[in-house]
Formats: sequence, C-alpha cells, structure tokens
Amino acid sequence: MSLKLYGYWRSSASYRVRIALNLKNLAYEYMPVHLVKDGGQQHAEQYVSLNPSELVPTFVDEDEDIILNQSLSIIEYLDEKYPDVHPLLPPHKVEKARVRALAYDTACDIQPIANLRVLNYLSEHYNVDGEGKKAWCQTWITKGFRGIEKRLQNTAGDYCFGFNVTLADIALVPQVYNAERFGVDMSAFPLIRRINDNCNELDAFKSALPEAQIDAS
Repeated sequence: MSLKLYGYWRSSASYRVRIALNLKNLAYEYMPVHLVKDGGQQHAEQYVSLNPSELVPTFVDEDEDIILNQSLSIIEYLDEKYPDVHPLLPPHKVEKARVRALAYDTACDIQPIANLRVLNYLSEHYNVDGEGKKAWCQTWITKGFRGIEKRLQNTAGDYCFGFNVTLADIALVPQVYNAERFGVDMSAFPLIRRINDNCNELDAFKSALPEAQIDAS
C-alpha cells in the first residue's frame, strides 16, 4: 500500500489526518507509534529516521517518494493531490484563508499547549500532579474555544463554514474530543458542540475516532 500513516490513537494531530484520509476515501496503512510504551516509541531510532521531530503523525506516500510531518501540511497535500474527492478548502482565496485561520486557531494555538510532551514536562520539572495538568488543559482549551465560538457565529451552518466539511472541522473535532477528555464544560459552546455532533454523524469521522483504532488502549 503506497500510503502510510504513522500515528497514535489518541493524538489529535493523527486524528485529523485520519479524518482527511477517510473523507478522501483513500486506503492507507496505519502504523501505530505508541507515545508512552517503551519510553515512547517516537524516540526509537527507526522512527526518528522518518521524523526527526519525534512527534506524530508522519505520512509516507511511496508513489511520490515523500515523507511529511505536521498534520495540516499532510492534509493540504492530500487535498491538492486528490482535489476531486471532497475538497477540504474552498476555491476562493478569501474563504480559503478564513478556513485556514480557524483551523490554525485550534491546531496551532490550543492543541500544542496541552500536548503530551508539555504535560510530561509540567510533571517532571514543576511537580504538577494529575489534577494540575487537568486544570492546565481546561484553562487553555476554554480560552481558545471562547474565540472560536464567537467566530463561528458569523460562519457556521451544519459545519464550521456553511454546509460543507472543511479543514476547520477536521481540526475542531479532535480538539472537542480532548476537551471532553479533560472535563471542559462545553455548555458555554453550543455552536462548537452542534458542529462536533454533526461531524460525528459522518462515517469518515466515526471510523477516525481514537477508540476505533487498532492501537487504542
């Protein structure tokens, strides 16, 4: 199989790419990289040779002889290579920029702050316990969602931008999963909740769920 995705079942970034691959109806081989077992399999020499950043996901397209990291870069690559199956960005430059901006709000500003390696650092260097890490995640997710909820008031239909699933939805849904995992009060974000529920009615999102992956544990 020419397409391979190295990822971790509960990684938000891996989750995004799974959704995009499913929306594009692309067959791919999923290669689990457990971020906790064996001291973190992302640090193993064989994986580091693929991704020196020691993060997931890593995407391989053997037909093009290309290895990519960074979930949004991977998704946009897929969108450009397979433009005729469920486009993930609108054609107009202004609307395209708006979709990207909302996706970046999630993928660049919210998710990295609550990344596993950040939480581990808080524990190892500042003696932050489980409740402290939970409060940390709740704080930054809530702050980020406040801004996104306001932006969605001007753009939302069934999904973040009208009635077509875009890159913005692909970024948002895994972050809602994280929010629920860390006990964020989602009652303040009715638009985000509605969009998330609508997305999770779609097969492409259902099969991308963390619990549906072969390495879920």
